[in-house]
Amino acid sequence: MVQRVAIIGAGVSGLASIKCCLDEGLEPTCFERSDDIGGLWKFTEHAEEGRASIYRSVFTNSCKEMMCFPDFPFPDDFPNYMHNSKLQEYIRMYAKHFALLRYIKFKTMVSSIKKRPDFPVTGQWDVITKQDGKEESAVFDAVMVCSGHHVYPNFPVDCFPGLRTFKGSYFHSREYKEPEKFKGKRVLVIGLGNSGSDIAVELSHTASQVYLSSRSGSWVMSRVWDNGYPWDMLTVTRFETFLRDTLPTSVSDWLYVRRMNKWFKHENYGLMPLNRTSRKEPVFNDDLPSRITCGTVVVKPNVKEFTETSAIFQDGTVQENVDFVIFATGYSYSYPFMEDNAIIKCRDNEVTLYKGILPPRLEKPTMAVIGLVQSLGAIIPTSDLQARWAIRVFKGLYKLPPVNDMMEDIDEKMGKKLKWYGQSNTLQTDYISYMDELASAIGVKPNFPLLFLTDPRLALEVYFGPCSPYQFCLMGPGKWDGARNAILTQWDRTLKATRTRVVHDSQKHFPVLNLLRILALPLLLLAVFLMFN
Repeated sequence: MVQRVAIIGAGVSGLASIKCCLDEGLEPTCFERSDDIGGLWKFTEHAEEGRASIYRSVFTNSCKEMMCFPDFPFPDDFPNYMHNSKLQEYIRMYAKHFALLRYIKFKTMVSSIKKRPDFPVTGQWDVITKQDGKEESAVFDAVMVCSGHHVYPNFPVDCFPGLRTFKGSYFHSREYKEPEKFKGKRVLVIGLGNSGSDIAVELSHTASQVYLSSRSGSWVMSRVWDNGYPWDMLTVTRFETFLRDTLPTSVSDWLYVRRMNKWFKHENYGLMPLNRTSRKEPVFNDDLPSRITCGTVVVKPNVKEFTETSAIFQDGTVQENVDFVIFATGYSYSYPFMEDNAIIKCRDNEVTLYKGILPPRLEKPTMAVIGLVQSLGAIIPTSDLQARWAIRVFKGLYKLPPVNDMMEDIDEKMGKKLKWYGQSNTLQTDYISYMDELASAIGVKPNFPLLFLTDPRLALEVYFGPCSPYQFCLMGPGKWDGARNAILTQWDRTLKATRTRVVHDSQKHFPVLNLLRILALPLLLLAVFLMFN
């Protein structure tokens, strides 16, 4: 019987796991190698080995109503998108409210996790930790790995001939903190992701010139969407998911490309992705098009090679006198504390997890990896639901299928990822489909027939409105009495953050006319398709 649970890391995934353990009557012990909670969102002046690192100016890409813990909304006066320090403030409020700090051992590094000799019978783990030079060993009934995937940089130095002879400075973006040292310099940023775009835009105000190199391009989105509402509150909806899954692929792809080009025509800015219909995560940056059109950021193709002072690009163009090269080339995921890496990477050295959480070949299902996913949804509610699912598995309240069935499910998901995102081993997944899959398994997915019969106002908001985290606390294990009210007032909290000057307006914040406009085009296309088939 699982009782004692070791949790590795006190970031948002670790904190969610602690709380979920407590809700289910388990005894969590969380090991955090630093002296504070927050994980990725805890800013430090210098990058530290074995810890995630962010730059000073990082803001969230998900709005507060879509990224909160499902039973703990952000305060009304918090901005919709917030600076990392503001998010860290919220994380501390969450930990204090639910009294989670007492379960965390700070400045404690996990050096080894391995199965006990009797694991096939007990499912127990030996966890060895180090604190102040002292090593301790303890036995746990289950382990939740919450160490994140923004720690170990992907730094492809050998993929760029001549880089080692380059006389300027080059480093990974995890080392970047602020722009002052780059004043008057020529900077090349390699990688058109969120970090690369943020850094290029920030440096464009101080550097003499910034070049942004991209191998395959990317869609770029603004956080501010139609009528000034947060992008995710308008696009991450159950109805949107229904349309995407129901419409013919050609129609769905056309609508997707049309929407992504609505802000500006990407082709005219050199940003058009090679595979324009891929649902690969877009870049969120409100300023990049402006900096490109002002000439302070110049978009370039992939770098072919370096000389001592210049970069030669794939199209044959050369940029002379480059002072700095910043590699915003992402991260790889690693678990150095695992004695047997094959537990998590059980096939072709790739992470192979059932439901993105559970190693499928364990004799006893007593290990979970929390937060090792990416989607258009936020990581906080995703990790929370993953933790709830995992703990139900630990307690035997959710029965797993046979190993072969779990492997087949993993293969099926990898096939879908190849279709939607262009690669099968990506961490990316469809947010609503994934959340509903986990929620259905543990009985917390909203019951729509019942909702439409008993509470039609709530049902309409849940189905056509944003798929906010509160939806997964309406019923079942982890039910929160405040969930209904949180859903029905989420637009009020969104507007309160921006309506800081009172303007009299007779129009409601999200009128029915707006909903009809959203529905009109897709329904018209669907009608045309049905008429000709």
